[in-house]
Amino acid sequence: MLSFALIGAAGYVAPRHMKAIHAVGGDLKVAYDPNDSVGILDSHFPDANFFTEFERFDRHIDKLRRRGDKIDHVSICSPNHLHDAHCRFALRSGADAICEKPLVLNPWNIDGLAEIERDTGRKISTILQLRLHPAILALRERFATSNKRHKVELSYVASRGRWYYASWKGEDAKSGGVATNIGVHFFDMLSFIFGNVKRNEAYLREPERAAGYLECARADVSWFLSVDRNDLPAEVQGKKTTFRSITVDGEEIEFSEGFTDLHTRSYEEIVAGRGFGLDEVRSSIDIVSTFRSAPITSGREWRHPAMRKAAAK
Repeated sequence: MLSFALIGAAGYVAPRHMKAIHAVGGDLKVAYDPNDSVGILDSHFPDANFFTEFERFDRHIDKLRRRGDKIDHVSICSPNHLHDAHCRFALRSGADAICEKPLVLNPWNIDGLAEIERDTGRKISTILQLRLHPAILALRERFATSNKRHKVELSYVASRGRWYYASWKGEDAKSGGVATNIGVHFFDMLSFIFGNVKRNEAYLREPERAAGYLECARADVSWFLSVDRNDLPAEVQGKKTTFRSITVDGEEIEFSEGFTDLHTRSYEEIVAGRGFGLDEVRSSIDIVSTFRSAPITSGREWRHPAMRKAAAK
């Protein structure tokens, strides 16, 4: 039986990792979070050791390793800016790392992690779950041999309350900003389907929302992301808190269903040796890192309907 440790057990996404660990027949032996609201552990792993101090967690991991009962995988659900350090900890502890997105905030961090992979012989996998979504795989196959350029519009509004801005997610230095925090998996999806990004423009960069333009190998992409519920389309306000829309050449692409078990599918691929590693994640990290430092430009910014609505307020 594979043994797991979990960093960030009280986080929003941690229950998906716990469910996935259980689904692949793993045993969560130890978990860590500075916050102690982790009763969710009882649902799957009531016998897991739990620590609120990283030093004690580190000591316990080392004790297991020295007695020949080392951890096979460390799952990382900590704040974004800590992913790099926690991946390093996992590999130096003799375990493979399974890290939530974004793997890191900047592409040069990937180079450092690649060195530690070589030094330790261990591997880092990241959760790029949209690459496993049946609708996304169908789209990739559909457009792989296309000889025309496509026009893509992406809108994603994930409503967040006031707590968001008081948490680490509201600090750009820790989360990477809205584009990184809620958008990185969509950027990975876009480059996965339409090829590498050749041009990356920033049109809007605010605490609540971001927008820009990507020129991919086979598509021109206009995108808008927001955590402000006021940016929800009128037809869903008061009914839903999240809105996703992707159109390709004016055709709405339906992929709202099928998200539920993608973390479990990701774990199944990882334990089978088919996880997404450092090479796969580089494109999306390049996109969000470049966006954060790109100058705000004008000229095409109002082509996206959601941006026109935001600007009118």
